[in-house]
Amino acid sequence: MKNIRLWSRWAVAAVLFTIAIAVHAQTYSVVYNFGDVFLDAAFPQYSGIIAQGRDGNLYTTTPYGGTNDYGTVVRITPAGQATVLYNFNHTDPDEAFPFSGLTLGADGDLYGTTLGERANLGGKVFKVTSNGQVTFLHTFAAGEGQHPFAPPILASDGNLYGTTTLGGKSGNGTVYRITPSGEFKTIASLDYKHGYYPIAPLIMGVDGNLYGTAWEGGTHGTGTVFRVTLKGAVTVLRSFDWASGAYPRAPLVQDNDGNLYGVADEGGTNGFGTMFRISPDRKFKVLHSLKASEGEYSAAGLVLGTDGNLYGNTYGASNNGTIYRITPAGEFSVLHAFDMVHGGHPEVTMTQHSGGVLYGDTVSGGVHSYGTFYTLDAGLPAFAKLVPNAAKTGSTVGILGQGLNGATAVSFNGKAAPFNLVSDTFLTATVPNGATTGPVKVTLGGNSLSSYRNFQVVPVITSFSPSSGPVGTQVTITGVSLSQTSLVEFGSTTASFTVNSDKQVTATVPANAKSAKITITTAGGTAVSSASFTVTP
Repeated sequence: MKNIRLWSRWAVAAVLFTIAIAVHAQTYSVVYNFGDVFLDAAFPQYSGIIAQGRDGNLYTTTPYGGTNDYGTVVRITPAGQATVLYNFNHTDPDEAFPFSGLTLGADGDLYGTTLGERANLGGKVFKVTSNGQVTFLHTFAAGEGQHPFAPPILASDGNLYGTTTLGGKSGNGTVYRITPSGEFKTIASLDYKHGYYPIAPLIMGVDGNLYGTAWEGGTHGTGTVFRVTLKGAVTVLRSFDWASGAYPRAPLVQDNDGNLYGVADEGGTNGFGTMFRISPDRKFKVLHSLKASEGEYSAAGLVLGTDGNLYGNTYGASNNGTIYRITPAGEFSVLHAFDMVHGGHPEVTMTQHSGGVLYGDTVSGGVHSYGTFYTLDAGLPAFAKLVPNAAKTGSTVGILGQGLNGATAVSFNGKAAPFNLVSDTFLTATVPNGATTGPVKVTLGGNSLSSYRNFQVVPVITSFSPSSGPVGTQVTITGVSLSQTSLVEFGSTTASFTVNSDKQVTATVPANAKSAKITITTAGGTAVSSASFTVTP
């Protein structure tokens, strides 16, 4: 088992190396060297999520640096102008070491966590405005979890969900829910079976569930991929073994078909980690096992680019790390080899800016050896970035982009939507009645921007009739956003059905059905009835 001290600075002897790069037209640039100003942000580390704000700038945290050397919130423009917005301190021992990075919320604020420095308790959830005003929403108490490494993520219900690496019933970490106003609830405690030390942030799946990785635990002790419902039911999708990869500490990413892609930090054919694909029904495939010449090990997750390929980092051990591209079929190419002069040992998952360029940072190297903030221009097209990526009809959705002052129309999978222009980099739109799951398009005169991940229109069941009956009864289910229904269940029993309209589905009570709630699954997620259907003799 790899011996990593979770809240110490990661350091490794760096050895320069060269590598032949077969793929051309990739432009790597350092746009900022941490340490350029006195008491600057320093040493960006995992999970360190980089978020794009409504103003088009990039926001993240560093666990060290700043006035007190207990970490910072930093804003960096696409051109590389950096500003420390907030300096964390240890007056309150829970307000120290923000390893998390940030998530953009639906309200325009950015959400993150601090690790804290207390042994038995530790950590806070906070939000910060784009001008640096910080509000601490919650301090983790006994039983709620300890030491969150990742920021909470925005879910389709408008709440934020996150993980802690320790604490809970078994001491192995928790999954929690918190509202933007700070109402907190632990919804699941992880154990050895499910996996523990969930270092990476969760992601919101296209089915309305949350997906994540646990660094250790599971059948073989080397980590898991798990799913957790918004109510807290945890299911293990994969227990890692050394051959398929081990000790994942990177977040997952999902495509429009529901496939999940991720990175295992170690294991595989050569012991240096793997890239893998797994479906929600547990179909698993190793896409690539890293070789020493390709960089060794990866704490950073994959980002799904607008060209349909996946981009990631290795942080290296006997080298300084790399940036790579891997296709969904597993074709692997190194795009850039770090040399320490321009940064080294990247641990943070890159993000694709709505302008198309990839942004990332390194924990070390650069002019001052405090790390760098870089871009990789791989010629990827610009796109519309959605916050949130799933909601019910009538909800307001934020759209990040470039040149939005020229917007003339917005549509959800072809359905016209009312919109409100806020700035050249941000507008809001209302999910229209009759909208279906699919891409969102912003028309800009003769051009357009589209989301490359489908927007999920979340279904709702409002009623059903009759409320009871024997097997074979025809039940009319009424709701919203039902036209893409793919499954109807009475409890856990699948029923035959007919889609009558976007607001109505007719289903037949199936054989062996028991009295239970009715569930409808669509391309936008799952809806559950508030009342149960009673099966009579």
